[in-house]
Amino acid sequence: MRNEPQITPELVAAHGLKPDEYERILKLIGRVPTFTELGIFSAMWNEHCSYKSSRIHLRGLPTKAPWVIQGPGENAGVIDIGDGQAVVFKMESHNHPSYIEPYQGATTGVGGILRDVFTMGARPIACLNALSFGAPEHPKTRHLVSGVVAGIGGYGNSFGVPTVGGQTRFHTRYDGNILVNAMAVGLADADKIFYAAASGVNMPIVYLGSKTGRDGIHGASMASAEFDDSSEEKRPTVQVGDPFAEKLLLEACLEIMAADCVIAIQDMGAAALTCSAVELGAKGDLGVDLDLDAVPTRETGMSAYEMMLSESQERMLMVLKPEKEKEAEA
Repeated sequence: MRNEPQITPELVAAHGLKPDEYERILKLIGRVPTFTELGIFSAMWNEHCSYKSSRIHLRGLPTKAPWVIQGPGENAGVIDIGDGQAVVFKMESHNHPSYIEPYQGATTGVGGILRDVFTMGARPIACLNALSFGAPEHPKTRHLVSGVVAGIGGYGNSFGVPTVGGQTRFHTRYDGNILVNAMAVGLADADKIFYAAASGVNMPIVYLGSKTGRDGIHGASMASAEFDDSSEEKRPTVQVGDPFAEKLLLEACLEIMAADCVIAIQDMGAAALTCSAVELGAKGDLGVDLDLDAVPTRETGMSAYEMMLSESQERMLMVLKPEKEKEAEA
């Protein structure tokens, strides 16, 4: 057990939590949180994961229709397109990461939405994007454009899904922070959609994909923070993508799904192991026990805090049918 830092107002503020939010934490758990618990609250209560400031506006959008199989609340949306087929789609921004580290920020944005699509049981077939950069004459614009465009194309092409459309605009309003909106579309059988709600007690929860490292820690919090002159120092919070590993993860997940092994599935995106475990449990109104000693790591001596907050890419969490666990592992 390594020595953990003392929980101070400064440490709470550094985790992006406001004083009233910290007071709510104290009331919820009835004591001062541990360092790891503070990190977990920080990860789940930031704007990127909880939409705490934008939720009121998002609720005003139309989300229900006879052809809507799945609206908000899952990894991706699902629309019935007839003939027993459904289109699965996800759009997400990766603005801050792409401004700090344009190539990796854009690649992991594409990787994340591709995972969201095949988590639902769909095979991704196309990517799109909408990009907003600063004025062409701004000193950072050329660097940002070349990095983002290369990152989007590089991940999609290596993964094997083409970018079929998009838009690009330039305006001085984006000099201080660009917008990188990536979208992925997939096809699935309308009656074979997979969801993140866990069910049953004592079901095996398994980790699939790449090993956990120290990249991307506080990535979701960084994506929710305001930028200043120190934004370059946040580069270590940007994840590093591996499209070839994700291609293997895609094929493995679809094969496990086809073998009827899966009860619930959640990709490890923003806030990663924390968010995926919390969402699996919460959607099924269940608790989750995680054995962090079983988490495969690519670096030695990783703490519980680092494992729970790492946003290493190309990872998935599944709840399996107990009788199918060996088959899924094979």
